Amino acid sequence: MPEASTPASSAATTTAPASLHQIVVVGGGAAGLELVTRLGDTLGRRGRAQITLVERARTHLWKPLLHSVAAGSMDPGEHELNYLAQAHWHHFRYRLGEMIGLDRRRKEVWVAASHDEEGREITPARSIPYDTLVIAVGSVTNDFGTKGAIEHAVPLETPEQAVRFNHRLVNACIRAHSQPGAVRPGQLHVAIIGAGATGTELAAELHRTARQVVAHGLDRVDPERDIRIILIEAADRILPALPERIADATGVLLKDLGVEVRTRARVSEVRADGVCLVDGAFIPSELVVWSAGVKAPAFLQDLDGLETNRLNQLVVTPTLQCTRDPDIFAIGDCAACPREGHTTPVPPRAQAAHQQASHLLRQFRRRLQGGPLEPFRYRDFGSLVSLGEYSTVGSLMGFLVGRSMFIEGMFARLMYESLYKMHELALHGGRRTVSSTLARGLSRRGGPQVKLH
Repeated sequence: MPEASTPASSAATTTAPASLHQIVVVGGGAAGLELVTRLGDTLGRRGRAQITLVERARTHLWKPLLHSVAAGSMDPGEHELNYLAQAHWHHFRYRLGEMIGLDRRRKEVWVAASHDEEGREITPARSIPYDTLVIAVGSVTNDFGTKGAIEHAVPLETPEQAVRFNHRLVNACIRAHSQPGAVRPGQLHVAIIGAGATGTELAAELHRTARQVVAHGLDRVDPERDIRIILIEAADRILPALPERIADATGVLLKDLGVEVRTRARVSEVRADGVCLVDGAFIPSELVVWSAGVKAPAFLQDLDGLETNRLNQLVVTPTLQCTRDPDIFAIGDCAACPREGHTTPVPPRAQAAHQQASHLLRQFRRRLQGGPLEPFRYRDFGSLVSLGEYSTVGSLMGFLVGRSMFIEGMFARLMYESLYKMHELALHGGRRTVSSTLARGLSRRGGPQVKLH
């Protein structure tokens, strides 16, 4: 990139005390936020390093919750975490902005200017120096270049997108109730493209919440006649990345709910009135969610020579260091981390992000002391799929229970919820996690069980 276009040449460089080791983490998702919080509580609090989080959003919401926000069964405001407050409580710095480039020679991260809703500048373009850099920018939706996907399908990458879909759903129900004629074919149909965990869980949640919305006085809408949920998957079965037994059990539950599942169905185009398949079939639907795949953000492809794969992920060594720069680490969905005994990298899952953050916490202590870094070893604790209030199914891996064990029902539900509690514990500690859980439970009793606005 020409010198005239770099933030360092057009705006001030953020400075920090020269005596402290500067650890900069870019991305405040599950991996990045857990890492800066725990680094701040240890190295930052004791004055052994300066910890900085660079993040373009103001608040954090655990990504596996987005399908519940989209369905309307969860109020994001009750679960969002404010980065500025978290930084103050846990001894790290929060810097608002989006990473757009990197100068490895000068060891600087380039951050774009940020603006408010009215277009006024909040923070200028600038560069932030580092001694150790961790890139944890997560993933974005991979629409594979499908025609009309950007214009007509809603991805579920951010809380804003999940809220946007929920608003569209509620508005569609109100519109159908208020219009002079009958409900049009496809008007209240929801097509979910991609039957991975997010798409499958969303389908089950929507079956319940769409009916609850209609139950609030929208009596001109007949849920059994007018509301239809279609789950579309290109693979041979739903949940292709999970064990077949989980997929089979989930498929039975979806069928009982009346969710239509279409496998071996490849989408050729998304239109305003529905979804076109490669085989020529057309699925009428005015509400479309795209959850068919993920990839790392495109800017990683040209990040000062760092190695990436075809999904834009940064290729890292077993120690989570980028292959071409030992001072730069990558974790979470944006990292292609080798997995011992497997030809494919560590999967982009919340448990992997949590484990990588915990691993780097230990390794950075060794790094500051000049010790060698240990390799990261991913431990698969199993797979769980929640179908809202209907059921939860999954499996626990052998080293936990002596063998691989299929679980479902209440026990599986408790295990599923414990994943989120582990994330909260890493961010808040035990006392605050318990108090916030009780507060949310009490607040839900006082209002409708589905968001109506």
